[in-house]
Amino acid sequence: MGALVAVLREQDQSLLDSLGYSSTVEVSDGFINVVLADFPTPGLDRSEADLLLRLPIGFPDATPDMFWVSPALTAKGAAIPGTEVIENHVGRVWQRWSRHIGGQWRPGIDNLETYLAYVRRAMAIAGGH
Repeated sequence: MGALVAVLREQDQSLLDSLGYSSTVEVSDGFINVVLADFPTPGLDRSEADLLLRLPIGFPDATPDMFWVSPALTAKGAAIPGTEVIENHVGRVWQRWSRHIGGQWRPGIDNLETYLAYVRRAMAIAGGH
């Protein structure tokens, strides 16, 4: 547990602990890889999927970009735009959601909680909600 706190800020680690998902945090390939098991995906063809966040070193001052799910998701049986690429990370196959938060990210304000809200909104939009 101590190693996780060193990787994420205490506020972000506390949020992760409070969410109730089984999670892992590891550093590899220059990213902080956070995997949340059984993340809810309402409106999509599966009710849940594992979520991978590849946070840049320096997060939350450094802006995150994209997120990944496993298994791959569809909406009403149709491919979701920007999710066609499959990648290997942390020893698994993931569907990349090419969503770029870019200029919307507010260093010093945004954190893991606001990033997860962004991910939920992106999924809701894909699911037609």
